[in-house]
Amino acid sequence: MSGRINLLAPEVRAHPYAVYAELRRNAPVCQVDPGGYWVVTRHDDVVAAFKNPQIFSNTGMRVATKPEWLGHNPFADSMIGQDPPNHTRLRTLVNRAFGPAALARLEVRVRQFAEAIVARIPEGQVVDFVDAFTLPLPASVIGELIGLEPSLHARCKRWADDLTSISANPQDEKRREEIRATVREAETEMAAVLARRRREPREDLVSDLLQARVDGESLGDAELMSFMFLLLVAGLETTIHLLGHCMRFLMARPDVLERLRADRSLLPRFVEEVLRYEPPVQAIARLTTAETELSGVRIPAGARVMLLIGSANHDDTRFPDAESFNMDREGVNNLPFGHGIHFCLGAPLARLEARIGLDVLLSRFSRFTSGGPLEWNHSFTVRGPRVLPVVAHAKP
Repeated sequence: MSGRINLLAPEVRAHPYAVYAELRRNAPVCQVDPGGYWVVTRHDDVVAAFKNPQIFSNTGMRVATKPEWLGHNPFADSMIGQDPPNHTRLRTLVNRAFGPAALARLEVRVRQFAEAIVARIPEGQVVDFVDAFTLPLPASVIGELIGLEPSLHARCKRWADDLTSISANPQDEKRREEIRATVREAETEMAAVLARRRREPREDLVSDLLQARVDGESLGDAELMSFMFLLLVAGLETTIHLLGHCMRFLMARPDVLERLRADRSLLPRFVEEVLRYEPPVQAIARLTTAETELSGVRIPAGARVMLLIGSANHDDTRFPDAESFNMDREGVNNLPFGHGIHFCLGAPLARLEARIGLDVLLSRFSRFTSGGPLEWNHSFTVRGPRVLPVVAHAKP
């Protein structure tokens, strides 16, 4: 392999897994474009880095999402960009408000949202399924979690798109100003939510966060804002792309679709294999605090590193016949949601939305066919369809 691979080149973006496989074979730890990030591609190395936050610091996420041109960014200041002990404190506080009780409270609402959204999808017509399904379901759920008025739910996708595109480091000044404006707009709306919930608490996540205490300590205003930004990005972008990838497989694999239609109890297995084969989160940023070594390659101190989950999930040493989609695989693979102390708190919610959303879709439609070429999003860290033309066919 000669020269640096550009992981955001259109041809790589559309078909990354062959490139990942070549990197695993010939350059398992190397620098890539854009930005000169060091990438870690083998499963065991990715897991080892996740397990060693003392060397692979989570402040790498802050560096990747708070470049000098951006300045203020509550997402970068959230616990996703922090190490212990502050990360431990924040996670403990947030976990109190994001546990099984909150998830159980949400399940009925997720199904209500899904049924209303699926009922609006036209039969036998080409529609962009991002606009028709994969966006409005998680946007409705996250909008309600954050406490936004329903009229603002549609803005959530633009906010999340802009925030996840920061790591690609756009050079166009107009684009940079659009992202800065998004940060200001989202922060204004979320500050209004916090003010309303302080005046009139409800039975919702924001009220739970305001009331959360550990040893008498609560979340500060800036910490509350940062978590709401984190919830917006992590809860929206990942689920949008998870649902988009699920739809791609339902179109491409009619045999899988028929199995799911015949036995809905297989939906969790299907979702797990989609998460492995097409993980919405392709890379997680880290920053090395000291010189270290992986796969015989020395990584210098202060290096910006991307742990390539997308590559690790296709590593044959961990997943036999990794390039085949097989929802009968045994065992649990949580790597799509991170690993170790930074494992994603929202993983159960993403799985819940996917399971219920797909169940409602299969209750109305018999099959799905492509309505044209898809377009991929532009981000180093998350990957999924930005436009997904689909024809949904009614049951006979």
